[in-house]
Amino acid sequence: MLTLKLLREQPEFVVERLAVKNFDASRIVAQILEQDARRRACQTDLDAALAVQKTKAKEIGKLMQQGLKDEAEAAKREVAEMKEKSRKLEEEMDECQKKQNELLVLLPNLPDKIVPAGKNADDNVVVRMGGEMPDLPENALPHWELASKYDIIDFDLGVKLTGAGFPVYKGKGAKLQRALIQYFLDFNTKAGYLEIEPPIMVNEASGFGTGQLPDKEGQMYFASQDKFYLVPTAEVPVTNIYRDVILSESDFPVKMTAYTPCFRREAGSYGKDVRGLNRLHQFDKVEIVQLALPEASERALNDMVLHVERLVNSLDLPYRIVRLCGGDMSFTSAITYDFEVYSAAQKRWLEVSSVSNFKSYQANRLKLRYKDSEGKMNLAHTLNGSSLALPRIVAALLENNQTPDGIMIPKVLHEYTKFFRID
Repeated sequence: MLTLKLLREQPEFVVERLAVKNFDASRIVAQILEQDARRRACQTDLDAALAVQKTKAKEIGKLMQQGLKDEAEAAKREVAEMKEKSRKLEEEMDECQKKQNELLVLLPNLPDKIVPAGKNADDNVVVRMGGEMPDLPENALPHWELASKYDIIDFDLGVKLTGAGFPVYKGKGAKLQRALIQYFLDFNTKAGYLEIEPPIMVNEASGFGTGQLPDKEGQMYFASQDKFYLVPTAEVPVTNIYRDVILSESDFPVKMTAYTPCFRREAGSYGKDVRGLNRLHQFDKVEIVQLALPEASERALNDMVLHVERLVNSLDLPYRIVRLCGGDMSFTSAITYDFEVYSAAQKRWLEVSSVSNFKSYQANRLKLRYKDSEGKMNLAHTLNGSSLALPRIVAALLENNQTPDGIMIPKVLHEYTKFFRID
């Protein structure tokens, strides 16, 4: 969440920047500052009441020694009154703090200065493109028909076992999934990311720490008896490894990668966008996470974008990198670059990765801090990116590489799949 210091010092700036995300923050910011002013006023009164208690407590002993019993009793009554006043002030401060925190979590992260204004994906900015478009015949099949033709993904069986959005991978389809996961992890670890195998269920504190709660509570699957959430992305457990941790400057950068199945309700999804692998409730994804010093996080973001670009490029898929506009960004992100690959049979771009810098927004929730060279405590910056999400990568690989003899597998995957064609 945003820091109270920022809201106190630059409230107009906060309102102005959040307008880029089409978020009117004026009322919430005013309410936060009102609660802050009340709390600070209470703190001033409390300090005064405690000072009186301390002074009167010392007087009581002296008065008793002097035999001034009536004066000592009067001082005792005044101390009792100050204690009661202090108790009420502390209660009021706690209430102000509670209301203030409830309001703070309603404010999204500020968009970076280079984030363009806009309402939705139509206003995003294409940064660059790469790869070659495949030359497919007019009768090229979409991936869901290819999956049925070669019996590698069974969508109907998934509906039988669970419901829509839970496909069953079979034979070479299952092996391709496993190969992609291992290839992505190897690619990331060779670049210096430490592999983590985290739990795929997290508690409420973890969901809050990375900003999924309370913003995306309706999108997450919840195990009510244990109050655990199925992870929507490995970002949640991996970043929370450093919740309530104090680092040193020498610990940075922290680079981690993890594979997890991911679970999302995707409420409101409909139409052509949900056909086949385009939008699922359960899917596999490999994630990269970085913790960086504030002055190094912009460079870390650029490095992560280049890393993901090299990975996508290695699969011989046509892609484009898009800088998201304010209206298409997540609640927690300061700046996001999406990677999209071209699905030749569907004739559309499919998002396969988001690489984001959250700056200090998540760290403030996580209480993820570090001591600088002068011993001063500061908030770290957090970043993450998909490296990569599998479903739409698989969709593009199947569609773009279809031939009369079968579906060809990219060369970089041969040592992982142990086959070069699905036929």
